[in-house]
Amino acid sequence: MHKTIAVMTLAMAGFVLNAQDQPAEHKSDNTAVNKRDRQKGEPTADQQKENATDRDVAKNIRRALMKDKSLSTYAHNVKVISENGSITLKGPVRSEEEKHAVEAKAAEVAGSTNVRSELTVVPKGEKHQASR
Repeated sequence: MHKTIAVMTLAMAGFVLNAQDQPAEHKSDNTAVNKRDRQKGEPTADQQKENATDRDVAKNIRRALMKDKSLSTYAHNVKVISENGSITLKGPVRSEEEKHAVEAKAAEVAGSTNVRSELTVVPKGEKHQASR
């Protein structure tokens, strides 16, 4: 029992030390990324309508994205905001092809005229920076 506690304590201490040793550019801070969302009139996730139609559309787009295992984690995590049948897509993806794939999946569900894309391409190995 004491050995287990000692091993767990050492493992946790190692994890904390490794987390502290990470360079600043690897730490999570998306404050800059979210600056554009503070602009008046900019759709944000908290504006997602709670009516059944908007919830279903957003849910079906999210399902289509998650079902496609060829998409990156970035693409799986784009923001899908549905407001009165209009869809806004926000966030980074890894390539132009992936951007088009996400947009096409949203258009299949909501119709191409109802999709507004604010997706940005951030190639693998680069960090996402918000446009200011």
